[in-house]
Amino acid sequence: MKISKNNRAAVALVGLLAITAQASAEIDLTSREGVIAVNRKIQCSTIDNEETTYIWHGKAYSRKMGERDKQLFGLLGMNVRKCVTVKNDKGEAGYRLVSREIMLYLDPKTGELMDTWDNPWTGETLDVIHVANDPVNQRPSFGYGRDGKVIKLPIRKVADYWQMNVEVPLFYYNVLAGDYQKYVGGTYHATEIFDFYGVYDDLVSEKTTTVKPGVAWVRISDWLPWMEMNGREGGLYFNAQGAKLDSWNDLPKLMKDQIAKNYPEYTNAPAGDDTRPNETSWTFFKKVLDERNKNKSGPKAGH
Repeated sequence: MKISKNNRAAVALVGLLAITAQASAEIDLTSREGVIAVNRKIQCSTIDNEETTYIWHGKAYSRKMGERDKQLFGLLGMNVRKCVTVKNDKGEAGYRLVSREIMLYLDPKTGELMDTWDNPWTGETLDVIHVANDPVNQRPSFGYGRDGKVIKLPIRKVADYWQMNVEVPLFYYNVLAGDYQKYVGGTYHATEIFDFYGVYDDLVSEKTTTVKPGVAWVRISDWLPWMEMNGREGGLYFNAQGAKLDSWNDLPKLMKDQIAKNYPEYTNAPAGDDTRPNETSWTFFKKVLDERNKNKSGPKAGH
């Protein structure tokens, strides 16, 4: 069939309009609204109160001068979360993320849950205190950085995929170290590194409300307080791989069994208007230790 010049022009115009419409359906990653939408997709969902769950598996190693690194634990973690819309003083819409998380320490050989741990440096057998941080919430985000400008997302497009690296240096008051940390040391010092990745078209599409990224997580920190290392040189590094699940029910049986037995509130995220201070491994340990000391009888040691 022969197509006239006018018909060919019409077909070309339709194709051009289709391409233009497709392009306009992509989120503008340089706009404030685009920054918010993309971050919500990665972290949770653009739909308020829609809960999502992340999982991660990994290993924890010791690092001390003069000796080989040792794998001390396996890791199994989860974080259940959601986002809610909030507004700033200008009336601009942003979002707030609320979550709670668990990380279990596993026997590096059997993969079973550890109740006790034999410290290879002190010879002591210690109770393992797993991570149970409730809440782990984020400050409201409106797409601006500290300089008041729209955040430049650290997202790269590589072939059909997107990648985003996030480094979080941590240096703040240590609840276990007293009131003179500036003078004698003891400040909490760690670094967390997150490497997110996924399908680019899903991320920038205006039709999707969430994405299912993979994530690599690295943590570098001092010894955990329950290890009772008493100031010994060295520290830990964690390396884990994770993803956002289709459903909370996709968590491994070990995690779901522990939640049912010990952490029933971790089937859901906190309330969107949760105002509690964040929990960390250090603040949680302090609560456990204070409770243990309160229940101890007999005179306190001293001189």
